[in-house]
Amino acid sequence: MTVYFIGAGPGDPDLITVKGQRLIRRCPVILYAGSLVPEAVLAGHCAEQVVNTAPLALEQIITLLQQAHQRGQDVARVHSGDPSLYGAIGEQIRYLRLLGIPFEIVPGVTATAACAALLEAELTLPGVAQTVILTRYASRSPMPEGESLEALARHRATLAIHLAVPHLARIAALLQPHYGADCPVAVVYRASWPDQQVVRGTLADIVPRVAALGVQRTALILVGRVLAADGALSRLYQAETRHLFRE
Repeated sequence: MTVYFIGAGPGDPDLITVKGQRLIRRCPVILYAGSLVPEAVLAGHCAEQVVNTAPLALEQIITLLQQAHQRGQDVARVHSGDPSLYGAIGEQIRYLRLLGIPFEIVPGVTATAACAALLEAELTLPGVAQTVILTRYASRSPMPEGESLEALARHRATLAIHLAVPHLARIAALLQPHYGADCPVAVVYRASWPDQQVVRGTLADIVPRVAALGVQRTALILVGRVLAADGALSRLYQAETRHLFRE
């Protein structure tokens, strides 16, 4: 028996990995985070037990995993995006290790990747930005020392900010001294879902633009010059560049 932590991707059922889909269709028990994972991701399953864990506490989820283990049944534990990013799998894994229950992590397409695709943007353009920082805004839970938004902004890297849209005004104010008021911003609501929406602007005007849309959650904030820059040509495809695959 194994618990499979499966990244369901950003929402579009076609963006789950082949391995993740195969496991969902094979496992007799499915526990899925219904607040962010659409039921369409579970299409084709033959599970005996399917549970939406959105209203459950951690201990209740662990009890379900224990019961499946006692029955010798594999579990598809389905999380949104990639489970290694803000997936709350660490606390579940600690319990599983204590209980001696085997597990495996199956990666998924991140929300950041889905947003970049929707925006038709490369997040690492030569001469513009070669670093992407995935972070969140400290609200109810504090950030570790050195990871405040102000500290990260000093790098002027491309920022992907999760769980932060209600604090957009404060974020824009914090970033402007480092990125400039004219720095491009995109707020993407439910990327890859049928009702996905994109709001583009700059740090100077993004707040009223997003307020008009009325988005409060399930959105990602992307900040960086890469959103409006061509950038230099990469060395990889330059004719004069020699490497292992080009003489």
